[in-house]
Amino acid sequence: MKKVFYIMDWGIFGLRSYNYILLLLHLFMENGYSPQLLVDLVWLSAAFIIPMLFWFPQLRMNKEWFISLELLLGGSYYIKSFMQADQLGSVDYLIPSLTIGYLLTRKTAWTLPVLLLLPFISMLFGKVTWDLALGSSSDNFLFSFIGIWVNFIAKAYHEKNKLAKEVDEQNKLLTQYAAEIERMTLLEERSRMSKEMHDTLGHSFISLIMSLDAAIALLDKKPDLAKEKLISIRGLTEQNLDEMRDIVHKMGEEENISLVSDAERLVNNFQEYTGTVIRLTLEGTEPPLRLDVRQSIIRVIQESFTNALKHGKASEIELNLHFSPSTLRVSIRNNGKPLSKIQYGFGLTTMKDRIEMLGGTFSISALAVTGAEVRCEIPLKGDPLYVKN
Repeated sequence: MKKVFYIMDWGIFGLRSYNYILLLLHLFMENGYSPQLLVDLVWLSAAFIIPMLFWFPQLRMNKEWFISLELLLGGSYYIKSFMQADQLGSVDYLIPSLTIGYLLTRKTAWTLPVLLLLPFISMLFGKVTWDLALGSSSDNFLFSFIGIWVNFIAKAYHEKNKLAKEVDEQNKLLTQYAAEIERMTLLEERSRMSKEMHDTLGHSFISLIMSLDAAIALLDKKPDLAKEKLISIRGLTEQNLDEMRDIVHKMGEEENISLVSDAERLVNNFQEYTGTVIRLTLEGTEPPLRLDVRQSIIRVIQESFTNALKHGKASEIELNLHFSPSTLRVSIRNNGKPLSKIQYGFGLTTMKDRIEMLGGTFSISALAVTGAEVRCEIPLKGDPLYVKN
């Protein structure tokens, strides 16, 4: 968020302007006109105005030229004033030092030793003592570091707000991804159902209609033959009813799609929509599992993928499904940010509840260097998890 920089820039700019305006007012209030006074007024006005041609909040941001001119004009006036015996102890360069530190870049790092040397240069030409020069030099250096610290704080807030904005945009993308997956799934299922109905029942109903038309035509002329036709139509209707029940049963069980197929479809869709690299490894042979069991496991895998991308900023994920005669072990590892503290919010709690409802165990842990690992272990022994044949 740029508002932080706006506030900081205007604050530093205001302090610098206030400092120079006070100095100009002090010159104006001096008694008596002299050529030196006119020179000082022009000199100080130039030190105030000319650097602003290169740095002005939200308008001009040439920091290198601003700092160079600030040192050349303001610094030279400071040296000149510091050398005058009647102003010893009353001249400082603190606010300009603060401004230079705030605007400091790598190209202008040379200005820090210059700020240290400014008071000592005055010793060569004026009645400036070593202690006074050392104290003024230390003050200038201290205020320049205060400016550097203020700039660091502003950048930290800016990066924090920028990261929060990126996380918010990523969450919106993930929400759109989930909605798109759901929409595509519904469209795919609708298309499959319509094709199944058309291919399986369409021909049967056409046959029924044609047979009924024939029976109606025979009803008056040959009632016995019409009766035979109607009996035949009844048998065909029962056959069609059985076929429809079979279709509904298959739809209810997703045509016995395996957990591996569901996982492969999820991996392909997630990679396509997010660009995340996902490696799927399979071990053992999958037994036939009920639809609700497969869905619970898939939902845990899907939530783990989403968390790895949303919270961990992971670019690679490893999904391992290990089937043994008695246990299914699921492992989801990612290379995202290391976990500092694991807090069971709504998402993790829901995942844990899903697995525990199947009689299994759920855990999440940080990896050695980066990323995290979600592990689930689900017992496969017992009738509740299996599809009844």
